[in-house]
Amino acid sequence: MNGGQRPQGVSLEKLLKAGVPPSAARSRIMAAIRSRNTSPEVALRRMLHQRGLRFRLKAKNLPCKPDIIFPSQRLAVFVHGCFWHQHDGCKYARIPKSRIEFWAEKFRRNRHRDARNIATLQECGWTPIVVWECELKDELRVIEIASHVEGLVRGNPNTA
Repeated sequence: MNGGQRPQGVSLEKLLKAGVPPSAARSRIMAAIRSRNTSPEVALRRMLHQRGLRFRLKAKNLPCKPDIIFPSQRLAVFVHGCFWHQHDGCKYARIPKSRIEFWAEKFRRNRHRDARNIATLQECGWTPIVVWECELKDELRVIEIASHVEGLVRGNPNTA
């Protein structure tokens, strides 16, 4: 496709079904991806709340923005999307076939920022935890992760 132009007589729906969306459609798709209240994040929060844990979201007083924080325990939980944060060895962490240089640089910056955020939190005396989107697709795994977090929050090493 030349610069996102679609050929005459081909509908947007057909292009989308064929898996070759034009750049304008791809932009709309990518813009619709949320950074807050994602399904994996909500699933983990729901499970933590069911366990009686109370937490804060998107702390403004920290040098970065973890998804879930337990301020009194100085525990920060990041729920990373496998695509955006390029989870090693994960089937969801694929690189788009177009604009490869752009995406490689974007993912490199994301991973660098993630490492910097974790190091900064550790320097401030916080314990960061990274949970991957793919781990939260299985309900049993969500329960295990919530149990681990609960153990850290409650100071019970048997469940952590």
